[in-house]
Amino acid sequence: MWGPEGVPALVLQGHVDVVPTGDLDNWHDRNPWSGAIRDNAVHGRGACDMKAGVAANLAVARALVASGMTLERPFAVHAVVSEEDGGLGAFATMLRGHRGEAAVITEPTRGRLVVANAGALTFQLRVSGRATHGSAKAAGYSAVEAFLPLFAAINELERERNAHPDPLFDGNPLPYPISIGTVHSGDWASSVPDLLVAEGRLGVRLDEPPAAARADLVRAVAEACARDPWLRDHPADVSWPGGQFASGRTDAAHPLVAEVADSIRAVEGRDVILGAAPYGSDLRLYAGMGGIPTLHYGPGDVQLAHGPREHVDINELLRTTRSLAVLAARRCGAHR
Repeated sequence: MWGPEGVPALVLQGHVDVVPTGDLDNWHDRNPWSGAIRDNAVHGRGACDMKAGVAANLAVARALVASGMTLERPFAVHAVVSEEDGGLGAFATMLRGHRGEAAVITEPTRGRLVVANAGALTFQLRVSGRATHGSAKAAGYSAVEAFLPLFAAINELERERNAHPDPLFDGNPLPYPISIGTVHSGDWASSVPDLLVAEGRLGVRLDEPPAAARADLVRAVAEACARDPWLRDHPADVSWPGGQFASGRTDAAHPLVAEVADSIRAVEGRDVILGAAPYGSDLRLYAGMGGIPTLHYGPGDVQLAHGPREHVDINELLRTTRSLAVLAARRCGAHR
């Protein structure tokens, strides 16, 4: 609904890409794409991250059109790609000049109103060993064994970086996790592997420059290498391929926060809890690059995302959609 009327008073945004399915044997009926409805929930990859949020956005747009009401100010829906690997869709949307006075990204928030989110930086470690026949293991050095002190150092760094989290993360014991997502090593069972490649994600603290977070990991790896007899002479290499998400934040005192909370109260009959999300999202591009006050409020639980139990409760989806529709009608000045 972008047009000559001016900048939209409200943008509802969602991404349409999803992550891989993982082992199909872990899915019900081995079908992650079924969209099956069981126990009043829609199941499948992307159900809550974030096809339910996109469906809510489209339903709000449809409801505004079907109501026959006139909007004093325009309303927009942004559906973007490539959020999962860095936000290129949102980046391109901002470059094309699509803006708004305020935005709500319908990422799964489990009923909370998210005003900030941590960042996430994809990293890669390349760890060298010395190859030899498996029967002569002592003549070589396994890259897997060389990786173990680095893994321990990363876990210690994670503990340090989560010692004093922002109060918005109240109740979350690990808002800035560091996880190893893939590990590849060796090419033959009876050979000592000479290379291990591990990839993971580093959580970025609220308001922390990504460069500072990268420096923290590089320091921890370098210190671990300096302490280890093998790694001292064969230090691991750290690089940064893949998605690079800075953190993002909207001032909790911004009027948009109260407007969304009032709409939730009117529709759902409850007071909303403010919080922060531990994952990277397009919020930082809309709020930072676009200068648009941006929040998260959407159906689903992020703990179910990226896994074989992914699903979204239909009643929660309907409640959230109604709250967003009221927000859109109020913010855009809907009238007969």
